Amino acid sequence: MRKLIFLGTGNAMVTKVFNTCFLIETSDGELFLTDAGGGNGILRQLELVGVDYNKLHHMFVTHAHTDHIMGVVWVIRKISSMMNSGKYAGVFHIYCHDEVKDILLNMCEMMLKRKDFENIGDNIIIHEIWDGQVIELPQFEIDVFDIYSTKAKQFGYQLQFKDDKTMLTCLGDEPYNDGCEEYAKGADWLLSEAFCKYEDRDIFKPYEKHHSTCKEAAELAQKLDAKNLVLYHTEDRTIETRKKAYTAEAKQYFNGNIYVPDDLEVIEF
Repeated sequence: MRKLIFLGTGNAMVTKVFNTCFLIETSDGELFLTDAGGGNGILRQLELVGVDYNKLHHMFVTHAHTDHIMGVVWVIRKISSMMNSGKYAGVFHIYCHDEVKDILLNMCEMMLKRKDFENIGDNIIIHEIWDGQVIELPQFEIDVFDIYSTKAKQFGYQLQFKDDKTMLTCLGDEPYNDGCEEYAKGADWLLSEAFCKYEDRDIFKPYEKHHSTCKEAAELAQKLDAKNLVLYHTEDRTIETRKKAYTAEAKQYFNGNIYVPDDLEVIEF
């Protein structure tokens, strides 16, 4: 059984939940991390879900906004410290585009202890990736794509498991661009941002921030023939009713399964 483990589900400025990031756990227990939130809260989230760091050898960083990249420094620090004390086996791989790589290297050089920073390049490898690249990992392959962001260079990915061809597409945290159709059409799992409900658009002003609502995300999933739609990267002022209300709105436009996860929620697939 595979798992989607949501470490955080909120947008950049949330205070009641953690910023959006998640783990994919494969059937053999290996972990793949996407983004890491905006600070050392990532370590608490990983602890709360019982992560075995020796199962975590790969992560993907979508872009360099603070709510996605700052936590990466803490993940690097944690794993590097474990390496230095002989508690981590293997190599830790980070996949990101050139701008993210440069920022990570600069932050780590300035902020980490020298002995931790020196693991980067040998035991911690930051791989520069590009649009259209295919990354081969043991249980799945990742097709990398540019989401055509209007704010900051950002990559999403299509992840396909090798055993049964289940396809999961991470669209990043901005509205979908038709240029990404080949990576999202027919997805078994479509992971999409939904800043707020459509009926609340005048309150949260998602379009001014270049984000979508539940309505647009659901219409997109219907258009792309997705089977399962996951909505995240949301506001948190309506956190008490978010799951029920977002699901109800999305159901008006999408016929498949809809998930509005809470922080630390696990979806088995």
